[in-house]
Amino acid sequence: MEPLDRKQFQKKYGIIGSSLEIQEVVQIVQHVAPTDITVLITGESGVGKEIVAQAIHNAGNRSKKEMVTVNCGAIPEGIIESELFGHEKGSFTGAVGERKGYFELADGGTIFLDEIGELPPATQVKFLRILENGEFLRVGSSVARKVDVRVIAATNKDLEQEVRNGNFRQDLYYRLRSVNIRIPPLRDRREDIPELFEKFVAEFSERNNIPFNGITPEAMTELQNYYWQGNVRELRNVVESMLVIERGKKIEVDDVRRYLHTEHSGAQRMLPALLQKHNDFDERQLILRALIDMKADILELKNMIASISGEGHPLSDHQPVMLQPGVSVKNIGSSVPETLSIGEMERRMIENSLKKYHGNRRLAANELKISERTLYRKIKEYNLS
Repeated sequence: MEPLDRKQFQKKYGIIGSSLEIQEVVQIVQHVAPTDITVLITGESGVGKEIVAQAIHNAGNRSKKEMVTVNCGAIPEGIIESELFGHEKGSFTGAVGERKGYFELADGGTIFLDEIGELPPATQVKFLRILENGEFLRVGSSVARKVDVRVIAATNKDLEQEVRNGNFRQDLYYRLRSVNIRIPPLRDRREDIPELFEKFVAEFSERNNIPFNGITPEAMTELQNYYWQGNVRELRNVVESMLVIERGKKIEVDDVRRYLHTEHSGAQRMLPALLQKHNDFDERQLILRALIDMKADILELKNMIASISGEGHPLSDHQPVMLQPGVSVKNIGSSVPETLSIGEMERRMIENSLKKYHGNRRLAANELKISERTLYRKIKEYNLS
């Protein structure tokens, strides 16, 4: 049988998106799926780590068996070893019989350990033993048992930082990161939103027999401009809420805004709403936080301009640079023409960087020394998409 191309693979195994970031994820999944190598999937909560894990399992040699999924963060520390490795009768109060753990249940197949960063230190030692030689001990037993299990782990934590903080074993971290698949947040791959929206609409409408009469281009743009702090999971919830409440109605931009928490939007920055219980200190703190965020964006643009000017050093917070389009920038570098506005200079440099990296926004943002969020807003502002 001929191997599937990327689009066929995505369709078969449910990985949605055509962004460069998702293409890179799919390419790695296609390479690792036929092997038994341990895989660590990282990314923010809600980005779809379990979907990628399921695709690795389903496309691999163990697909005839179920993938056993374990949420390590949802199991109390006192019983997690019993849940993972099983226990013998009488090994602790309430152990009225022997019990197989998740690793034994997954023997011959795959175990997916979500929120691996929540494993207690004592359990990490026993988990490392399974990764090294497939051996483990049931709670209350001195007899080593062996299993043949493929391990896929996931976390929304920075495990490298957890190692530095002493919360995660260094040797386990190195063993886990043989292959690390990082799934970017939804706000960094906004071009995937229309495809995800279409998928969620189709699934929910069919399952609940709810009609859908389409969405306007302006409403879709509003969805793409939203910050999506909760990532794909948040998008799914918004879609399902709109379909239920706006049943049969064509979705307009004002409809979308009612379902979005726009105070988190990178495209539409708003001052925080006042607290219901008025407190002058809390209100000042919220406003100050919003102003600090604005200042950070301005400093990013200042540094980009400094790099364009060729001076070789970032501008300090105290160097005044006017950011209004049309203002002369002769004060920031002799190599910049006096008639060139900051707006035009930004537009040209962003356009050149995007061309250089063939539209890869992450690489372009790195070169311009600005965040991807700021780059996305500037692309929309200068109509470069």
